[in-house]
Amino acid sequence: MPKIPVVAVTGPTASGKTALAVRLAQAYGGEVISADSMQIYRGMDIATAKPTKEEMRGVPHHLMDFLPPDAPYSVAAFCRDAAAAARDIVSRGKRVFLAGGTGLYADAFLTGMRFPEETDPAAVREILLQKKEALGIQALYDELTAVDPETAGSIHINNEKRVLRALEIYYLTNASPARARLQAVSGESDYAPFYIALVFRDRNALYSRINERVDDMIRRGLPEEARAFYASGASLTASQAIGYKELKPWLDGETDFETAVENLKRATRRYAKRQLTWLRRGPEKHYLYRDALSDEALFEQACRLIDEANVFEGGEPSETYCR
Repeated sequence: MPKIPVVAVTGPTASGKTALAVRLAQAYGGEVISADSMQIYRGMDIATAKPTKEEMRGVPHHLMDFLPPDAPYSVAAFCRDAAAAARDIVSRGKRVFLAGGTGLYADAFLTGMRFPEETDPAAVREILLQKKEALGIQALYDELTAVDPETAGSIHINNEKRVLRALEIYYLTNASPARARLQAVSGESDYAPFYIALVFRDRNALYSRINERVDDMIRRGLPEEARAFYASGASLTASQAIGYKELKPWLDGETDFETAVENLKRATRRYAKRQLTWLRRGPEKHYLYRDALSDEALFEQACRLIDEANVFEGGEPSETYCR
């Protein structure tokens, strides 16, 4: 059975992944699957930079805004749901585009990861060590806080050995959906992925975009959204979204607003660094330097890469401006 071609637009937060994926989907007659672990939740619009209807430009988006914040979700569930979305898209004669900053979701789906019932403790330990190297101990500590807050509260983040051991025990003994992300093994992929990665020659250019995005989120009402989110009784997983947890000390009267906003910018910059680290690993990618290209030049170069690689097996773009 022929593999389904998928153009995956990846990159750090604030790099313009969604905007590029939308334009490409318009040009090639496609639809977008979102690979973002927080945009799946309803109501978390500003904090997760969920695209508006205007920004979607009429392009259907899948796996976005479909779960309540208290619903559990996992990488295994994403692979299942993304596969269903991809089959639906191609069944209607459309092409598949994927966009999002959760590299684990995108890579697991596109490389054909499988999730067996049991796994080897040594394999769990190895995967945790790889994740620590790629994402940093803060990401693993946040994950432990989400799945086992009581244990996390008894361990200092600097005690990496105990953080790793606690997560290892949790994933080996607790049969919750979160366990699935550590049970993946390589399988035969149903997809022929073509990665376009948006990166920056000057890291400060990315940080400037991040700071501007945070300021825009504040203007659009992020503080009010965060207040409503916590008042509703947030799930442990959803409450880890960058944009909420940094504002919570201000909401609780523990710090001033300016400090909370600066902490949000700092946390977002750190998250972007972890995303860039993840991008350097895994499947082969075609890099485009976002800070060296205008929006139009970025789009044209992406089209050229897709056409030269014959991603869609000789198919033509549906718009002449994509040549």
